[in-house]
Amino acid sequence: MSLRTERDSMGEVQVPEKAYYGAQTQRAVENFPISGWPLPTSLIHAMGWVKYACAIANRDLGKLTGSGKNPLSDEQVEALLAACREVAEGTHDKEFPVDVFQTGSGTSSNMNINEVISNRSVEILGEDRFQTEKVVHPNDHVNMGQSTNDTFPTAIHVAVALEIKNDLMPALERLHASLSEKAKAWDQVIKIGRTHLMDATPLRLGQEIGGMARQIENSVARAKQAAEAVAELPVGGTAVGSGINTHPEFGARVSAVLAQETGIPLVEAVDHFEANAQRDGLVSSHGHLKTIATTLFNLSNNIRWLGSGPRCGFYELQLPTRQPGSSIMPGKVNPVMCESMMQVAARVMGNDQTITFSGATGGQFQLNIMMPVMGHAALESIALLAAVTRAFVEFCTDGLEANQEACAAAVEQSLSMVTSLNPHIGYEKAAALAKQAFTTGKTIRELCRDEGVLPETTLNEALDPMRMTEPQA
Repeated sequence: MSLRTERDSMGEVQVPEKAYYGAQTQRAVENFPISGWPLPTSLIHAMGWVKYACAIANRDLGKLTGSGKNPLSDEQVEALLAACREVAEGTHDKEFPVDVFQTGSGTSSNMNINEVISNRSVEILGEDRFQTEKVVHPNDHVNMGQSTNDTFPTAIHVAVALEIKNDLMPALERLHASLSEKAKAWDQVIKIGRTHLMDATPLRLGQEIGGMARQIENSVARAKQAAEAVAELPVGGTAVGSGINTHPEFGARVSAVLAQETGIPLVEAVDHFEANAQRDGLVSSHGHLKTIATTLFNLSNNIRWLGSGPRCGFYELQLPTRQPGSSIMPGKVNPVMCESMMQVAARVMGNDQTITFSGATGGQFQLNIMMPVMGHAALESIALLAAVTRAFVEFCTDGLEANQEACAAAVEQSLSMVTSLNPHIGYEKAAALAKQAFTTGKTIRELCRDEGVLPETTLNEALDPMRMTEPQA
């Protein structure tokens, strides 16, 4: 690999010849050969937007073009803004190689961003981006009025809110629509209920699936709450929350630009000392994601059970056939989409533990030093939940079919049919009938007729399965 020499405050560093990043990024690459996982591209893009908003605020406040050290011309400011937008829009994704498990504030990645934007700004201006003196400097201009300590968590918040809005919520809304459609179609399909995995009273398949649809409707609301939990932005607090080296209006102005660019109601933090030091909002946000994961695990597991069989299980739902299920058992087909969703849910629950622990233990005094792993875990959870939900809709719920014969067959056999006789003969006698029916192998209806428990008309009305699926006056 061809290399070039770059310099920073610690001396010379050899950097890949064509890379847009510089010395501090290369030091981080060498210092953290840990996982091979770079930051999520969604976080890189959010950092680009944060730098763009900061440059807009500094331009409008007269800081970039003012009387300070190395003021920029209007043309140079426009080049800076263009470079920021390119990063935000994903043009330079390959230029961010720093490992997730790096300095706990994210300084390495912040400088990676600053260096790329600096060099790209120089190139846009038609100058040599490899020159030692940068006309658009990574610290003096790109990072003006900022610290990693306030801009990196700001970028995490922006990325989380954006990915929830643009990726997770549409996926959940699609799943809700799919389940609601099935619930409506199967409203007249009667089946047996199950509590404690034991036979219970009848319900309609549409009611059961409708309950699942409501779970997902609640998940959409939780996703919205997850985005709202990170709406306050730390930017403007700089190093410790005091706002040293920045304008008093900087945080509010940056937040306003970010809100305009993202379409999300992002606001400046109420208290910058809290916003810099603690990541409680991110912990809260991921708590909602964990609840969504809990819901998706439960839903997919129930669908998996209802599709079990085809001859020795429930088989009340027919799941789409996706792939051969066994390397040794010919013809076996497994509920693979359910299992995929359950594994994603497990991963998200594990990520929640990482974020909870990092939030509790990482925020000493004026800074949380676990931010890169927190951001990575949160964004991974969002991406996984969204992707598996889309796949589950396309390859499972949209193709679900009701096995009406299996549903009907189980209803008459259930001993819990006796429940509807309670108002007529009382709990104790009904319990005795259930035990007798189990012992003799008869259905509740057959036994009641043999014993003359109730007149035929009354018995048929009481044991009408459809009637049992709604409250009765």
